[in-house]
Amino acid sequence: MIRVHRIRLDPTATQGVYFARACGVSRFAYNWALAEWKRQYEAGGNPNEAALRKQLNAIKAAEFPWMAEVTKCAPQTAIKNVGLAFEHFFRRVKLGQKPGYPRFKRKGIRDSFRADNGPADATSHAVEVTGKAVKLPRCGVVRMREALRFAGRVKSATVSRMADGWYVALAVETEDRLTAKQDRGAVGVDLGVTTLATFSDGTTEPALKPHRAGHKRIVRLSRSLARKKKGSANRAKAKAKLARLHLRIANVRKDALHKLTTTLATNYPTIGIEDLNVSGMLRNGSLARSIADAGFSEFRRQLEYKAVMTGAQVIVIDRFYPSSKACSGCGTIHEITLRDRVLSCGCGLKMNRDLNAAINIRRQALALQSAERKALAGASASVKPVSVKQKKRDVHRNVQTA
Repeated sequence: MIRVHRIRLDPTATQGVYFARACGVSRFAYNWALAEWKRQYEAGGNPNEAALRKQLNAIKAAEFPWMAEVTKCAPQTAIKNVGLAFEHFFRRVKLGQKPGYPRFKRKGIRDSFRADNGPADATSHAVEVTGKAVKLPRCGVVRMREALRFAGRVKSATVSRMADGWYVALAVETEDRLTAKQDRGAVGVDLGVTTLATFSDGTTEPALKPHRAGHKRIVRLSRSLARKKKGSANRAKAKAKLARLHLRIANVRKDALHKLTTTLATNYPTIGIEDLNVSGMLRNGSLARSIADAGFSEFRRQLEYKAVMTGAQVIVIDRFYPSSKACSGCGTIHEITLRDRVLSCGCGLKMNRDLNAAINIRRQALALQSAERKALAGASASVKPVSVKQKKRDVHRNVQTA
Protein backbone atom coordinates (compact mmCIF):
# COMPACT_ATOMS: atom_id res chain seq x y z
CA MET A 1 0.00 0.00 0.00
CA ILE A 2 1.24 3.48 -0.91
CA ARG A 3 0.53 6.20 1.64
CA VAL A 4 1.49 9.86 1.31
CA HIS A 5 2.38 12.18 4.17
CA ARG A 6 2.66 15.91 3.39
CA ILE A 7 4.92 17.80 5.79
CA ARG A 8 5.86 21.48 6.08
CA LEU A 9 9.54 22.20 5.41
CA ASP A 10 11.90 24.71 7.02
CA PRO A 11 14.46 25.29 4.25
CA THR A 12 17.36 27.70 4.43
CA ALA A 13 17.45 30.66 2.07
CA THR A 14 19.80 28.76 -0.25
CA GLN A 15 17.55 25.70 -0.23
CA GLY A 16 14.52 27.87 -0.97
CA VAL A 17 16.27 29.29 -4.04
CA TYR A 18 17.13 25.75 -5.16
CA PHE A 19 13.51 24.66 -4.76
CA ALA A 20 12.30 27.55 -6.90
CA ARG A 21 14.91 26.75 -9.57
CA ALA A 22 13.96 23.05 -9.59
CA CYS A 23 10.29 23.95 -9.93
CA GLY A 24 11.17 26.14 -12.90
CA VAL A 25 13.09 23.31 -14.59
CA SER A 26 10.21 20.91 -13.96
CA ARG A 27 7.70 23.37 -15.40
CA PHE A 28 9.85 24.01 -18.48
CA ALA A 29 10.32 20.29 -19.13
CA TYR A 30 6.59 19.67 -18.79
CA ASN A 31 5.71 22.46 -21.23
CA TRP A 32 8.46 21.35 -23.66
CA ALA A 33 7.23 17.75 -23.60
CA LEU A 34 3.60 18.82 -24.05
CA ALA A 35 4.47 21.02 -27.05
CA GLU A 36 6.68 18.27 -28.56
CA TRP A 37 3.97 15.64 -28.02
CA LYS A 38 1.46 17.88 -29.76
CA ARG A 39 3.84 18.59 -32.66
CA GLN A 40 4.69 14.92 -33.22
CA TYR A 41 1.06 13.84 -33.01
CA GLU A 42 -0.08 16.46 -35.54
CA ALA A 43 2.73 15.29 -37.86
CA GLY A 44 1.31 11.77 -37.79
CA GLY A 45 3.68 10.35 -35.19
CA ASN A 46 2.96 8.26 -32.12
CA PRO A 47 4.69 10.08 -29.22
CA ASN A 48 5.26 8.54 -25.80
CA GLU A 49 6.87 9.75 -22.60
CA ALA A 50 9.82 7.31 -22.71
CA ALA A 51 10.87 8.55 -26.16
CA LEU A 52 10.48 12.17 -25.10
CA ARG A 53 12.69 11.63 -22.06
CA LYS A 54 15.42 10.18 -24.29
CA GLN A 55 15.00 13.07 -26.71
CA LEU A 56 15.41 15.66 -23.96
CA ASN A 57 18.45 13.87 -22.52
CA ALA A 58 20.09 14.03 -25.95
CA ILE A 59 19.70 17.79 -26.38
CA LYS A 60 19.62 19.34 -22.91
CA ALA A 61 23.40 19.60 -22.47
CA ALA A 62 23.69 21.72 -25.61
CA GLU A 63 20.38 23.60 -25.65
CA PHE A 64 19.41 23.75 -21.97
CA PRO A 65 22.65 23.61 -19.94
CA TRP A 66 21.00 25.34 -16.95
CA MET A 67 19.03 22.15 -16.32
CA ALA A 68 22.20 20.64 -14.84
CA GLU A 69 21.89 23.01 -11.87
CA VAL A 70 19.13 20.84 -10.33
CA THR A 71 18.46 17.14 -9.90
CA LYS A 72 17.86 15.17 -13.09
CA CYS A 73 14.66 13.85 -11.49
CA ALA A 74 12.93 17.23 -11.94
CA PRO A 75 12.69 17.18 -15.77
CA GLN A 76 12.36 13.41 -16.04
CA THR A 77 9.39 13.11 -13.67
CA ALA A 78 7.77 16.14 -15.32
CA ILE A 79 7.77 14.32 -18.67
CA LYS A 80 6.36 11.23 -16.94
CA ASN A 81 3.53 13.46 -15.75
CA VAL A 82 2.86 14.48 -19.36
CA GLY A 83 2.53 10.82 -20.32
CA LEU A 84 0.19 10.27 -17.37
CA ALA A 85 -1.89 13.32 -18.34
CA PHE A 86 -2.40 11.95 -21.86
CA GLU A 87 -3.19 8.50 -20.45
CA HIS A 88 -6.00 10.02 -18.39
CA PHE A 89 -7.09 12.14 -21.37
CA PHE A 90 -7.52 9.14 -23.69
CA ARG A 91 -9.24 7.15 -20.93
CA ARG A 92 -11.83 9.91 -20.49
CA VAL A 93 -12.34 10.10 -24.26
CA LYS A 94 -12.91 6.34 -24.38
CA LEU A 95 -15.47 6.53 -21.55
CA GLY A 96 -17.31 9.42 -23.21
CA GLN A 97 -16.48 11.84 -20.41
CA LYS A 98 -15.30 15.44 -20.73
CA PRO A 99 -11.76 14.88 -22.07
CA GLY A 100 -9.84 17.78 -20.54
CA TYR A 101 -6.83 18.08 -22.88
CA PRO A 102 -3.53 18.60 -20.97
CA ARG A 103 -2.67 22.28 -20.53
CA PHE A 104 0.59 24.16 -20.22
CA LYS A 105 1.78 25.13 -16.74
CA ARG A 106 2.16 28.72 -15.55
CA LYS A 107 4.79 30.06 -13.20
CA GLY A 108 3.60 30.52 -9.65
CA ILE A 109 0.63 28.15 -9.95
CA ARG A 110 1.10 24.74 -8.28
CA ASP A 111 4.90 24.96 -8.46
CA SER A 112 6.42 21.57 -7.66
CA PHE A 113 9.04 18.98 -8.60
CA ARG A 114 9.41 15.30 -7.75
CA ALA A 115 12.40 13.12 -6.91
CA ASP A 116 12.00 9.35 -7.33
CA ASN A 117 13.93 6.94 -5.14
CA GLY A 118 14.53 4.16 -7.63
CA PRO A 119 14.27 0.41 -6.94
CA ALA A 120 14.29 -1.03 -3.43
CA ASP A 121 17.55 -2.95 -3.98
CA ALA A 122 19.53 0.15 -5.00
CA THR A 123 22.77 0.73 -3.09
CA SER A 124 21.91 4.38 -2.42
CA HIS A 125 18.73 6.42 -2.46
CA ALA A 126 18.10 9.99 -3.60
CA VAL A 127 15.55 10.59 -0.83
CA GLU A 128 16.25 9.59 2.77
CA VAL A 129 14.21 10.45 5.87
CA THR A 130 15.76 10.60 9.33
CA GLY A 131 13.61 11.90 12.16
CA LYS A 132 12.51 15.43 11.35
CA ALA A 133 14.81 15.79 8.35
CA VAL A 134 14.75 14.68 4.73
CA LYS A 135 17.72 14.42 2.37
CA LEU A 136 16.90 15.54 -1.17
CA PRO A 137 19.14 15.18 -4.25
CA ARG A 138 21.48 18.11 -4.98
CA CYS A 139 19.99 19.95 -1.99
CA GLY A 140 21.17 18.19 1.13
CA VAL A 141 19.29 17.75 4.39
CA VAL A 142 16.16 19.88 4.86
CA ARG A 143 14.40 20.25 8.19
CA MET A 144 10.76 19.16 8.52
CA ARG A 145 8.15 20.42 10.97
CA GLU A 146 7.24 16.86 12.02
CA ALA A 147 8.47 13.30 11.60
CA LEU A 148 7.08 10.82 9.11
CA ARG A 149 4.01 9.18 10.66
CA PHE A 150 4.45 5.65 9.31
CA ALA A 151 7.33 3.30 8.55
CA GLY A 152 8.18 1.87 5.15
CA ARG A 153 10.21 2.43 2.01
CA VAL A 154 10.13 5.99 0.70
CA LYS A 155 9.33 5.79 -3.03
CA SER A 156 9.36 9.50 -3.89
CA ALA A 157 9.33 13.03 -2.54
CA THR A 158 7.34 15.84 -4.15
CA VAL A 159 8.34 19.33 -3.07
CA SER A 160 5.67 21.97 -3.65
CA ARG A 161 5.19 25.63 -2.86
CA MET A 162 2.01 26.61 -1.03
CA ALA A 163 0.81 30.01 0.08
CA ASP A 164 2.51 29.69 3.47
CA GLY A 165 5.76 27.98 2.47
CA TRP A 166 7.34 24.80 1.13
CA TYR A 167 6.00 21.29 1.68
CA VAL A 168 7.23 17.79 0.90
CA ALA A 169 4.84 14.94 0.11
CA LEU A 170 6.54 11.64 0.93
CA ALA A 171 5.08 8.58 -0.81
CA VAL A 172 5.79 5.53 1.36
CA GLU A 173 5.27 1.85 0.59
CA THR A 174 3.99 0.49 3.87
CA GLU A 175 1.87 -2.22 5.43
CA ASP A 176 0.43 0.20 7.99
CA ARG A 177 -3.35 0.41 7.85
CA LEU A 178 -6.02 2.29 9.74
CA THR A 179 -7.20 -0.01 12.52
CA ALA A 180 -10.91 -0.51 13.09
CA LYS A 181 -11.76 0.72 16.61
CA GLN A 182 -15.17 -0.90 17.03
CA ASP A 183 -17.94 -2.51 15.00
CA ARG A 184 -21.10 -0.40 15.18
CA GLY A 185 -22.77 -2.24 12.32
CA ALA A 186 -24.09 -0.65 9.14
CA VAL A 187 -24.73 3.09 8.87
CA GLY A 188 -26.36 5.38 6.37
CA VAL A 189 -24.99 8.89 5.92
CA ASP A 190 -26.98 11.82 4.58
CA LEU A 191 -24.96 14.89 3.60
CA GLY A 192 -26.35 18.38 3.83
CA VAL A 193 -25.57 22.07 3.95
CA THR A 194 -26.88 22.99 7.41
CA THR A 195 -25.76 19.72 9.00
CA LEU A 196 -22.77 18.31 7.15
CA ALA A 197 -23.55 14.66 7.94
CA THR A 198 -26.42 12.88 9.64
CA PHE A 199 -25.92 9.21 10.56
CA SER A 200 -28.76 6.71 10.66
CA ASP A 201 -28.01 6.10 14.36
CA GLY A 202 -28.78 9.74 15.13
CA THR A 203 -25.21 11.08 15.21
CA THR A 204 -24.81 14.47 13.54
CA GLU A 205 -21.80 16.45 12.35
CA PRO A 206 -22.39 20.22 12.08
CA ALA A 207 -21.18 22.08 9.01
CA LEU A 208 -18.25 24.38 9.84
CA LYS A 209 -18.75 26.57 6.75
CA PRO A 210 -15.17 27.94 6.81
CA HIS A 211 -15.63 29.97 3.61
CA ARG A 212 -18.69 31.73 5.00
CA ALA A 213 -16.80 32.46 8.22
CA GLY A 214 -13.94 34.06 6.30
CA HIS A 215 -15.99 35.64 3.51
CA LYS A 216 -15.84 39.21 4.85
CA ARG A 217 -12.09 39.00 5.22
CA ILE A 218 -11.78 37.58 1.68
CA VAL A 219 -13.75 40.54 0.31
CA ARG A 220 -11.63 43.02 2.25
CA LEU A 221 -8.31 41.51 1.11
CA SER A 222 -9.55 41.18 -2.49
CA ARG A 223 -10.42 44.86 -2.60
CA SER A 224 -7.06 45.74 -1.08
CA LEU A 225 -5.33 43.66 -3.78
CA ALA A 226 -7.34 45.35 -6.55
CA ARG A 227 -6.11 48.78 -5.40
CA LYS A 228 -2.43 47.82 -5.60
CA LYS A 229 -0.37 48.69 -8.65
CA LYS A 230 0.41 45.71 -10.86
CA GLY A 231 4.02 44.59 -10.57
CA SER A 232 4.60 46.37 -7.26
CA ALA A 233 5.95 44.78 -4.09
CA ASN A 234 2.83 45.80 -2.20
CA ARG A 235 0.65 43.93 -4.70
CA ALA A 236 2.78 40.81 -4.25
CA LYS A 237 2.37 41.07 -0.46
CA ALA A 238 -1.40 41.55 -0.75
CA LYS A 239 -1.67 38.61 -3.14
CA ALA A 240 0.29 36.36 -0.76
CA LYS A 241 -1.89 37.44 2.17
CA LEU A 242 -5.07 36.56 0.29
CA ALA A 243 -3.61 33.21 -0.81
CA ARG A 244 -2.73 32.33 2.80
CA LEU A 245 -6.32 33.02 3.84
CA HIS A 246 -7.71 30.77 1.10
CA LEU A 247 -5.24 28.04 2.12
CA ARG A 248 -6.30 28.29 5.77
CA ILE A 249 -9.98 27.96 4.79
CA ALA A 250 -9.21 24.89 2.67
CA ASN A 251 -7.20 23.35 5.52
CA VAL A 252 -10.02 23.87 8.04
CA ARG A 253 -12.45 22.15 5.65
CA LYS A 254 -10.08 19.24 4.95
CA ASP A 255 -9.33 18.74 8.64
CA ALA A 256 -13.04 18.47 9.48
CA LEU A 257 -13.64 16.04 6.62
CA HIS A 258 -10.63 13.91 7.62
CA LYS A 259 -11.94 13.57 11.18
CA LEU A 260 -15.43 12.68 9.93
CA THR A 261 -14.30 10.10 7.33
CA THR A 262 -11.83 8.50 9.75
CA THR A 263 -14.63 8.08 12.31
CA LEU A 264 -16.81 6.39 9.70
CA ALA A 265 -14.11 4.14 8.23
CA THR A 266 -12.86 2.93 11.63
CA ASN A 267 -16.22 2.37 13.35
CA TYR A 268 -18.67 1.16 10.70
CA PRO A 269 -17.96 -1.91 8.49
CA THR A 270 -20.77 -1.02 6.06
CA ILE A 271 -21.34 2.60 5.03
CA GLY A 272 -24.14 3.74 2.74
CA ILE A 273 -23.90 7.10 0.96
CA GLU A 274 -25.72 8.77 -1.92
CA ASP A 275 -24.27 9.31 -5.38
CA LEU A 276 -24.70 13.08 -5.29
CA ASN A 277 -24.67 15.07 -8.53
CA VAL A 278 -22.37 17.74 -7.12
CA SER A 279 -21.72 19.46 -10.46
CA GLY A 280 -25.48 19.79 -10.98
CA MET A 281 -26.03 21.02 -7.43
CA LEU A 282 -23.42 23.73 -7.96
CA ARG A 283 -25.58 25.18 -10.72
CA ASN A 284 -28.11 26.18 -8.07
CA GLY A 285 -27.23 29.85 -7.64
CA SER A 286 -28.68 30.18 -4.15
CA LEU A 287 -26.89 27.11 -2.74
CA ALA A 288 -23.73 26.88 -4.84
CA ARG A 289 -21.46 28.63 -2.33
CA SER A 290 -22.71 26.55 0.61
CA ILE A 291 -22.40 23.29 -1.35
CA ALA A 292 -18.86 24.10 -2.43
CA ASP A 293 -18.05 25.06 1.17
CA ALA A 294 -19.23 21.65 2.43
CA GLY A 295 -16.85 19.64 0.21
CA PHE A 296 -19.11 16.71 -0.73
CA SER A 297 -16.75 15.36 -3.40
CA GLU A 298 -13.75 15.51 -1.06
CA PHE A 299 -15.79 13.67 1.59
CA ARG A 300 -16.47 10.78 -0.79
CA ARG A 301 -12.85 10.66 -2.02
CA GLN A 302 -11.48 10.44 1.53
CA LEU A 303 -14.09 7.92 2.67
CA GLU A 304 -13.50 5.54 -0.23
CA TYR A 305 -9.72 5.31 0.15
CA LYS A 306 -9.92 5.04 3.96
CA ALA A 307 -12.50 2.25 3.68
CA VAL A 308 -10.00 0.26 1.63
CA MET A 309 -7.45 0.71 4.41
CA THR A 310 -9.80 -0.51 7.16
CA GLY A 311 -11.65 -3.18 5.21
CA ALA A 312 -14.97 -1.33 5.38
CA GLN A 313 -17.41 -1.41 2.46
CA VAL A 314 -18.80 1.80 0.99
CA ILE A 315 -22.08 1.25 -0.85
CA VAL A 316 -23.15 4.11 -3.12
CA ILE A 317 -26.92 4.51 -3.53
CA ASP A 318 -28.36 5.65 -6.85
CA ARG A 319 -28.83 9.41 -6.97
CA PHE A 320 -32.50 9.00 -8.00
CA TYR A 321 -33.39 6.93 -4.94
CA PRO A 322 -35.99 9.02 -2.96
CA SER A 323 -34.18 8.86 0.37
CA SER A 324 -35.59 12.18 1.62
CA LYS A 325 -39.11 11.74 0.22
CA ALA A 326 -39.77 8.15 1.35
CA CYS A 327 -41.11 7.55 4.86
CA SER A 328 -38.64 5.33 6.71
CA GLY A 329 -41.57 3.77 8.59
CA CYS A 330 -43.98 2.72 5.85
CA GLY A 331 -42.28 3.67 2.57
CA THR A 332 -44.86 6.23 1.44
CA ILE A 333 -43.43 8.83 -0.95
CA HIS A 334 -44.08 12.47 0.00
CA GLU A 335 -43.55 15.52 -2.19
CA ILE A 336 -41.46 17.82 -0.02
CA THR A 337 -39.28 20.85 -0.72
CA LEU A 338 -35.94 21.96 0.68
CA ARG A 339 -37.79 24.20 3.16
CA ASP A 340 -39.52 21.21 4.75
CA ARG A 341 -37.14 20.12 7.51
CA VAL A 342 -39.52 17.61 9.12
CA LEU A 343 -41.22 14.72 7.36
CA SER A 344 -44.72 13.94 8.67
CA CYS A 345 -46.43 10.78 7.44
CA GLY A 346 -49.95 9.44 7.79
CA CYS A 347 -48.55 6.35 9.53
CA GLY A 348 -47.73 8.55 12.51
CA LEU A 349 -44.02 9.02 11.81
CA LYS A 350 -42.68 12.52 12.41
CA MET A 351 -38.93 12.83 11.95
CA ASN A 352 -36.16 15.19 10.88
CA ARG A 353 -35.84 14.80 7.11
CA ASP A 354 -32.05 14.27 7.25
CA LEU A 355 -32.34 11.46 9.82
CA ASN A 356 -35.17 9.93 7.81
CA ALA A 357 -32.99 10.02 4.68
CA ALA A 358 -30.03 8.46 6.51
CA ILE A 359 -32.22 5.57 7.73
CA ASN A 360 -33.49 4.98 4.19
CA ILE A 361 -29.93 5.07 2.83
CA ARG A 362 -28.85 2.47 5.40
CA ARG A 363 -31.79 0.19 4.52
CA GLN A 364 -31.11 0.49 0.78
CA ALA A 365 -27.37 -0.12 1.28
CA LEU A 366 -28.07 -3.33 3.22
CA ALA A 367 -30.51 -4.46 0.51
CA LEU A 368 -27.89 -3.90 -2.20
CA GLN A 369 -25.25 -5.67 -0.11
CA SER A 370 -27.55 -8.67 0.41
CA ALA A 371 -28.43 -8.86 -3.30
CA GLU A 372 -24.74 -8.74 -4.21
CA ARG A 373 -23.91 -11.57 -1.79
CA LYS A 374 -26.75 -13.71 -3.14
CA ALA A 375 -25.58 -13.13 -6.70
CA LEU A 376 -22.03 -14.14 -5.80
CA ALA A 377 -23.29 -17.22 -3.94
CA GLY A 378 -25.42 -18.22 -6.94
CA ALA A 379 -22.52 -17.78 -9.32
CA SER A 380 -20.22 -19.94 -7.19
CA ALA A 381 -22.93 -22.61 -6.75
CA SER A 382 -23.45 -22.87 -10.53
CA VAL A 383 -19.83 -24.00 -10.94
CA LYS A 384 -19.92 -27.70 -10.00
CA PRO A 385 -16.75 -29.10 -8.38
CA VAL A 386 -14.97 -31.71 -10.50
CA SER A 387 -13.63 -34.81 -8.76
CA VAL A 388 -10.14 -36.20 -9.33
CA LYS A 389 -11.60 -39.29 -11.03
CA GLN A 390 -13.65 -37.14 -13.41
CA LYS A 391 -10.52 -35.13 -14.31
CA LYS A 392 -8.63 -38.37 -15.08
CA ARG A 393 -11.49 -39.66 -17.28
CA ASP A 394 -11.56 -36.32 -19.18
CA VAL A 395 -7.81 -36.42 -19.74
CA HIS A 396 -7.97 -40.06 -20.93
CA ARG A 397 -10.86 -39.23 -23.31
CA ASN A 398 -8.96 -36.27 -24.77
CA VAL A 399 -5.85 -38.39 -25.32
CA GLN A 400 -7.83 -41.10 -27.16
CA THR A 401 -9.65 -38.64 -29.43
CA ALA A 402 -6.48 -36.69 -30.31
